[in-house]
Amino acid sequence: MSVSEQQLTGRLYGVGLGPGDPSLMTVRAVEVIAEADVIAYHSARHGRSIARSIAAKHLRDSHIEEALIYPVTTESTDHPGGYRGALDEFYETAAARLAVHLDAGRTVAVISEGDPLFYGSYQHMHKRLAHRYPTEVIPGVTSISAAAARLGKPLAEADEVLTILPGTLPEEELTARLASTDTAVVMKLGRTFPTVRRAMERAGRLPEAHYVERATMSGERTERLADIDAETVPYFSVSVVPSRIADLPPAATATATAAAETTAEAETTATTPATASASTTTTTTATATADEPSGAAEVESSPHPGEVVVVGTGPAGPLWLTPESRGALAAAEDLVGYTTYLDRVPLRPGQRRHASDNKVESERAELALDLARRGRRVAVVSGGDPGIFAMATAVLEVASQDPYRAIPVRVLPGVTAANAAAARAGAPLGHDYAVISLSDRLKPWEVIAERLHAAAGADLVLALYNPGSRSRTWQVGKTRELLLEHRAPDTPVILARDIGGPEESVRTVRLADLDPTQVDMRTLLIIGSSQTQAVRRDDGTEVVWTPRRYPEG
Repeated sequence: MSVSEQQLTGRLYGVGLGPGDPSLMTVRAVEVIAEADVIAYHSARHGRSIARSIAAKHLRDSHIEEALIYPVTTESTDHPGGYRGALDEFYETAAARLAVHLDAGRTVAVISEGDPLFYGSYQHMHKRLAHRYPTEVIPGVTSISAAAARLGKPLAEADEVLTILPGTLPEEELTARLASTDTAVVMKLGRTFPTVRRAMERAGRLPEAHYVERATMSGERTERLADIDAETVPYFSVSVVPSRIADLPPAATATATAAAETTAEAETTATTPATASASTTTTTTATATADEPSGAAEVESSPHPGEVVVVGTGPAGPLWLTPESRGALAAAEDLVGYTTYLDRVPLRPGQRRHASDNKVESERAELALDLARRGRRVAVVSGGDPGIFAMATAVLEVASQDPYRAIPVRVLPGVTAANAAAARAGAPLGHDYAVISLSDRLKPWEVIAERLHAAAGADLVLALYNPGSRSRTWQVGKTRELLLEHRAPDTPVILARDIGGPEESVRTVRLADLDPTQVDMRTLLIIGSSQTQAVRRDDGTEVVWTPRRYPEG
């Protein structure tokens, strides 16, 4: 747009009025309204505009008012384009009405409650007009800021993640997102309230959730979400799951926040209670103070029943976590696990970490269950999927004994190494397959060899866990010899190492060329069946896949 054209046209303003109290309008918002020739505002068909009521005392008789009245809100419509078509047509018409004023050189202020670009009606005018006319957006105090202020509870602190969700999302999506975040605000309640409440309960967030209605406006109401009657909930209400750090003791909060902000791990290491072996350590993070005594780490009781949740973190870092697992880790008061796996979980203020060596599964499980008996929410952190060569079995074995039978135990699935490796290579597990651990630490090699013979004889693809280590150097070579009795020398073998990690590598070799020296504990082997294909594609990549159809006869 040229300078001369700018001088001939008016200026468009999107003006945020804040959450409802006129005294929370910004100085700039008041200035723009005073300067404007035209004041535009949206409303339902009843004609009452909340935005206009907020700005009422700043309107003057000389203002040209443009009431942009929605043809529909939540009801059905006979518009040929349906609900969305009716609204799109309305926005086009409304933008054209404002364009007439702008073309005539008038300044137009579209006023909007909250912030104009945060779920605001103004944004539909902005998309249609801002590229054609000089435009300025005046931000406003959002309803979520007002709700937190009225509750007197921080929304987020330190490294906490705040998630803002519309209540119109499907219940499953709401549940997953609520479970996986630290703090949350759910907007647009009204008729969506029953769905939001169920999602909160399913995600385990209902005890933390608050309800705020018409924050800073006449008729304001704040209560626990669990106590709200769905029939009384208007559209202008929100649900808030505030900062968990806010509920920590002041000393713990200060220590935790400082640790998070500096990303320093201020940890106190002590021996575990008598239930753990001498090789196990308890690492107390965030809530520990510098003068905490050594010896048994004292854990205060909790105001709620304890439980143990066994969480699978997947083969590597946070990208492999499911929303349910992420939520369980965030909600836990104590984390118990092998040090390497605990290091994958972000530090959270108020949590205690109990790290141990990789060879004390039973002791680790007993420690977790003892903490839960004292009312603690405990997450046992496992790599991959906790039910596949991992911690779920150890925890359930101990939990099936006295005195732990009454303690709730849940197992949350994770991405197992075989699936992660297969995805990187292509689809080698596309047909029947067997999963076998080559470690003879917990079962004799004779059992392993017998199972390899049986699976290979059945022409199953094999996913081989724990193939080798510093102390186990011959098993891979022996496995290759055994499998060559059943498979062709050119059978594809995938060597997948450190999947998802910084040293990730995926290679495909012939079974006859499998070199045991290239395999360690961080490697997973996938041995193809007689039908598995290794194909070099035009871009130079090699993919391995096993057909879903097996030949007859």
